[in-house]
Amino acid sequence: MRKAFVIVSILLLVSFALQFVFAAVGGFTKPAGDGAYALHSVNGMAVIPVLTMLTALFAALAKAPGRIIGLAVLPVGLVVVQALIAMLANASTDAAGASTPLGLTIAGLHAVNGIIAVHVVVGVLRAARQLDRPEPVAAAPVTVREGEPA
Repeated sequence: MRKAFVIVSILLLVSFALQFVFAAVGGFTKPAGDGAYALHSVNGMAVIPVLTMLTALFAALAKAPGRIIGLAVLPVGLVVVQALIAMLANASTDAAGASTPLGLTIAGLHAVNGIIAVHVVVGVLRAARQLDRPEPVAAAPVTVREGEPA
């Protein structure tokens, strides 16, 4: 299970990296239509939550400490925050539907939250790799009698 925990953690990190690529695809699509951010939306609202729950499941099955299991679940909460930030940014337009400074500032928080989520996933991956490493064999204590060389 520990190998599976590492593998699914890697897949989650790759999915987050792709999320930034998909955001760039949407941002640079000309003319920008409703489907410009389709890959970004599907990955963020479906793939990432599923991989996050699988990561948490494999963390539990690998008998990871509770802190690591909690950290593995955290990206789902951050995805919910992402959706709320996006809705707030979209709602913060003027009467003509154009962006406002407030809306753009809120949209910037969407990117910051994404960066935080990536750091969380990197921490989970590091913990998974640490858990997967074999424990070093403890050296047996050696009794040295008085007067003998150590």
